[in-house]
Amino acid sequence: GISPRESEARWIATEVMAAALAAVDPAQALHRHVRREGDRLQVDDRVYDLNRYRRIYVVGAGKAGAPMAAALAGLLGDRITAGVVNVKRGHTATERTWQVRLGAGGGEARETIPSLRLGEKGEERQPLLHPRIALVEAGHPVPDEAGRRGAERIRDLLTGLRPDDLVFCLLSGGGSALLPLPADGITLADKQALTGALLRSGATINEMNAVRKHCSQIKGGQLARWVEPATLVCLILSDVVGSPLDVIASGPTVPDPSTFADAWAVLERYHLTESAPPAIIAHLQKGLAGAARETPKPGDPAFARVQNVLIGDNGQAALAGVARARALGWQAELVTTWLEGEAREVGRVAAAL
Repeated sequence: GISPRESEARWIATEVMAAALAAVDPAQALHRHVRREGDRLQVDDRVYDLNRYRRIYVVGAGKAGAPMAAALAGLLGDRITAGVVNVKRGHTATERTWQVRLGAGGGEARETIPSLRLGEKGEERQPLLHPRIALVEAGHPVPDEAGRRGAERIRDLLTGLRPDDLVFCLLSGGGSALLPLPADGITLADKQALTGALLRSGATINEMNAVRKHCSQIKGGQLARWVEPATLVCLILSDVVGSPLDVIASGPTVPDPSTFADAWAVLERYHLTESAPPAIIAHLQKGLAGAARETPKPGDPAFARVQNVLIGDNGQAALAGVARARALGWQAELVTTWLEGEAREVGRVAAAL
C-alpha cells in the first residue's frame, strides 16, 4: 500500500489535473466564447445577426471535432444548412467522461468530468450529432484516403458561396493530418510517405506544417480562399505550445508566414531532398520558381471577413490547475506554458524546483 502522505499527494494531483482538463473540455470551451440570444449570436466581441444569412455551414477537422460540433449545433439548431467535420477514427463521441488516475495501482480518481453516457453493459452510446452534419472518420497521424474524401466534401460544400452565407470552421488537435487535400500532381501516398519521413526525422510541428502547407490545397490559409466572399468564423482548440494560429491544424483559415523556400529548407535540413517523393520535389521547385501559387499572406483579401477565435489551450488549462491547487490551500505558481523536451529530463528540472 501507499502511505497516507502519498495518498494525499496523489489526491491533490488528480484534483489539480482534473481541473486543468475541465478548463479545456471542448464543449465547455466553445460555450465560453459563443453565446446565442434569439437571432443574435455573439462570438467573443463580435455579434452576428443570424437573420442576415441565407445559409450556415459547419466544417472542420480534429480529434475534438465531434463534441465541438455538437456544442455548436446545440446553439444553431435548424439554422444549420449542412456540415462536414473530419475526426480521428474512433473519436465520434459527442459527449465523453474521463478520469484522472496516478500510479500503476493508481490512486482512485477523485474527479470525474461528466458526460459519458453508458449503456446497461457499459458500452458508449453515440447521441445524434445533428441530422445535417456528417462526421467523417479518418486516419491520424498519417493521413488516409477517408480524410482526403472528407476534405473534398468540405471543398465541395464551400464552393460557390455568396456574401450572405456564414461558415463555421472547427479546428482542434490532429486537424492537419485529418485535412489531407494534396496540391495538383501530388498523391495521397506521396503525402503519407512525406509525413512518415518527417515524423521519423524529428522535425518540429512548425517545420512539418511549413512543408504540409505548401503541398496542400487547403492548409496555410487556403480554406479562407474557398469561403470568400462569405463570412468565416473559426473556433480553435489548440494542442500546440504557444498556440500560434498558423500552426494549429496547419492554419487553414489564417495568413501563412511561411514560404515555398521555407518548406524546401526543411527538406534540406533533414536530408530529404533526395528521398522525398518526386511529385513533392517537383511541386516545391515549381513554387520556388514562382510557377505555383503561394499561400495567402497577411493583408490578403481572403481574410477580410474572417474571425479566428482561440477557445482553449494549455495556458487556460494550467491556470485552472493553479486555481484549484490554491483553493486546496497550496502555494501554487505557474512556472511556464512553454515546456518542451524529453519527459525524463523535464522531470528532473521540475523536481529540482
